[in-house]
Amino acid sequence: MLDIVSWMDRALYPQYTNNWDNHIFRNEIMKVLKADYHVLDLGAGAGIVAQMNFRGLVARVCGVDPDPRVGVNPYLDEGKVAFGEDIPYADTSFDIVFADNVLEHLQNPVSVFQEVIRILKPGGLFLVKTPNKRHYMPLVARLTPYKFHTFVNRLRGRDSSDTFPTVYKVNSPGEINHYAAGAGLCVRQILFFEGRPEYLRFTALSYVLGWLYERCVNMVPGLHRYRVLLIAIRVVP
Repeated sequence: MLDIVSWMDRALYPQYTNNWDNHIFRNEIMKVLKADYHVLDLGAGAGIVAQMNFRGLVARVCGVDPDPRVGVNPYLDEGKVAFGEDIPYADTSFDIVFADNVLEHLQNPVSVFQEVIRILKPGGLFLVKTPNKRHYMPLVARLTPYKFHTFVNRLRGRDSSDTFPTVYKVNSPGEINHYAAGAGLCVRQILFFEGRPEYLRFTALSYVLGWLYERCVNMVPGLHRYRVLLIAIRVVP
């Protein structure tokens, strides 16, 4: 079966590699980075996503995460153990804050967003990547227990220690705009992406179904809102 899936990868998505979503997010971040910027990775974790390594490209990269492994994250100049509701940095410390697959875990989005506003400089940017609530993947995730999530991620090569409970409070364009407005953030842009159906690449049949879904949401007008990936760019006034 792995041979069939590998063949389908080559036939249907020759331009895609693992972590294609993080490559897309990295490209969006790179568009706004400057060499003298101070950057914060919100939810930096242990540093398991190589595409989120901006160390050496800017003046300073810091990170916060409740996971103690943030202290040894090799992509950071400094990592601190903390929650997003209480970020241990002074006001207006950063030019950019980014969060890769963090919003789906937030219990108190407005509190986190207010902290982001506090630590960002005026005109600073907050970039986030998160699953789209309207997509089938978050729908299945909301209907299944946490143990199922760890099982699926193990199949995809991710350790159970890097799988965290999800709540999906800020995972649609409407919710992003709502919580951003409540915190005082201005949403500049929300981008939608759908690529290789990562969560359906375990049998040929499931792969075909995922491919058909991808074709529909990328080609049929109006269905872009059902793509898996949301990247939102917000500005501090």
